[in-house]
Amino acid sequence: MEIKKYGKADESLLFDLIADEGDEWIDYHGSTGRDKYIKALESSITYIAYDGIIVCGYARCREDDGFGVYVYDLLVRKSFRGNQLGKMLMEQVCIDFPDQPVYVMSDVDSYYKNLGYRKEGSIFEVKI
Repeated sequence: MEIKKYGKADESLLFDLIADEGDEWIDYHGSTGRDKYIKALESSITYIAYDGIIVCGYARCREDDGFGVYVYDLLVRKSFRGNQLGKMLMEQVCIDFPDQPVYVMSDVDSYYKNLGYRKEGSIFEVKI
């Protein structure tokens, strides 16, 4: 297993992983979302986990000028789940940003609680 930073050459394989998740991730890989998500990837710090030539997981985050690192997306290919890969990706973020808190934007709170992470507040969408 190798974890490396995302580059444009990883795009096709990353989108294959995302598309394999189906409609749950359609906003990322669908016809209206793909171009937006490519821009998001370009302005983010993204870690890709490879098993040989297979992209088996990734984490996308952004650094907030010393106030913390926010993980927006964490996805592990279904056939690789249960092997601590998500935890390894999160650990890589912490290793690369040792002097900053790392936060996760999550809709799967139970996963992060099982890893022993502490919930810090909530996130709300602002509408006017």
